[in-house]
Amino acid sequence: MTKRIRKFAVCCMIGSLTIAGGTKTAYAAGQPIAGITPILNDITTNPNITDIDISNIIEPIIEYHDLAIANVSNYVNIRSEANTNSKILGKLYSKGTGTILAQEGDWTKVQSGNVSGYIMSKYLHTGSEVYELVDDVKTKLATVKANVLNVRSKPSTGSSVVTQVPKGLVLEILEEQPDWIKISVGEKTGYVAAAYVDIETGFKQAVSAEEEQTIINLEKKRKESQANKAVSSLRQQIVSYALRFKGNPYVWGGTSLTRGADCSGFTQSVLKKFGIYIPRTSRAQSRGGKRVSMNNIQPGDLIFYRKNGVVNHVAMYIGNGKVIGAASRKEGITIKNYNYRTPYKAVSYIYR
Repeated sequence: MTKRIRKFAVCCMIGSLTIAGGTKTAYAAGQPIAGITPILNDITTNPNITDIDISNIIEPIIEYHDLAIANVSNYVNIRSEANTNSKILGKLYSKGTGTILAQEGDWTKVQSGNVSGYIMSKYLHTGSEVYELVDDVKTKLATVKANVLNVRSKPSTGSSVVTQVPKGLVLEILEEQPDWIKISVGEKTGYVAAAYVDIETGFKQAVSAEEEQTIINLEKKRKESQANKAVSSLRQQIVSYALRFKGNPYVWGGTSLTRGADCSGFTQSVLKKFGIYIPRTSRAQSRGGKRVSMNNIQPGDLIFYRKNGVVNHVAMYIGNGKVIGAASRKEGITIKNYNYRTPYKAVSYIYR
């Protein structure tokens, strides 16, 4: 019966309740709703009822009388002022909660998490509605302990990273496993390692604009890192492919990696294998791509050499100060130090 009383608690404060011997009086600053009415009726009509403890009835009234619950399917903005033109301070997601600070016309000022601001009242459950919903919105929450925590697509360190979250962020728990916790972060879901979060029961809070921006920045860095790894992998694949033809013949005007190629035919054919199309001659190749300094050159980039002020040779950088290229009829496709001739410029055609 206690649980039912909690869920359907009155939405007003009980002024006093005196029970002693055969005299029972009860007063309320408003009309009680279903749940407490039968008890009050018994108290006022049955002289034999004594020692009634109503602390369980009053507790939820005190605890939740200023609670607001998001009445949205996704999220609602929290603003700095009570108008739609003001700055967005954060977001309160579906079933998120806040403490009511004030009412201003059609707006309610709330405090939720690290955010204090205004929400249009029509997007909030308040008053008696809260007592009907409070049990449903209570949830288990995970607070991030690590400086940066990976959110993965599956409960495994081998699965892909969905996003990353910073230390101190509170996440809704959707499912618990021995070593992994399924959580929601914004509009995404994924798994975090249980060892790196603290778990407690409570209410979902707002996400501040700063917290959201931190998540966005982490996601951007993660994607950049993934892109760099992908490029690095591609570069290594290109170099490995080029090295397969070491020792094959030099043929002026040739583009065959097996039967013979000249310097620009070699670089053109190697990059073509990976869907990278560059001009045919060394001079034309030197004019394309993205110029890079010799200090920042990476495997797969091209180094050009001049004679009498004109570009007449190209080779591919393979790392550790070395290049591979079709050097001459005598040497064929061979490996040399990158500065066996004075480099004129370096160019990269690898962008992805």
